[in-house]
Amino acid sequence: MEYAIIEIGGHQFWIEKGQYLIINKVSISKNAQISCGSNININRILLINKNNNIYFGYPYLLDSLVQGQILEHLQGSKITIYKMKSKKKYRRKKGHRQELTKLIITKIEN
Repeated sequence: MEYAIIEIGGHQFWIEKGQYLIINKVSISKNAQISCGSNININRILLINKNNNIYFGYPYLLDSLVQGQILEHLQGSKITIYKMKSKKKYRRKKGHRQELTKLIITKIEN
């Protein structure tokens, strides 16, 4: 069994080859985004287990690489934020949908 633990978007994920992953939106800069179908290289790898050999990083492995392919950009479910102060006639209702990216892991290299 071959797996890796990576850090992407401020979160850590346990991944295997062929696994689908939904993460926070991946973009190049603030306004530009990576198109669907393009490949992405992840180099923040904390741990790799390959053929029962475990490789640790301090904090990251330098020579390792995880490749993935972006399938689509989507939005998460809607969250409603409601603020109210009683007896003051203060009410604020706001909604939020997080932008997400769905990708598939294609290769784990050590």
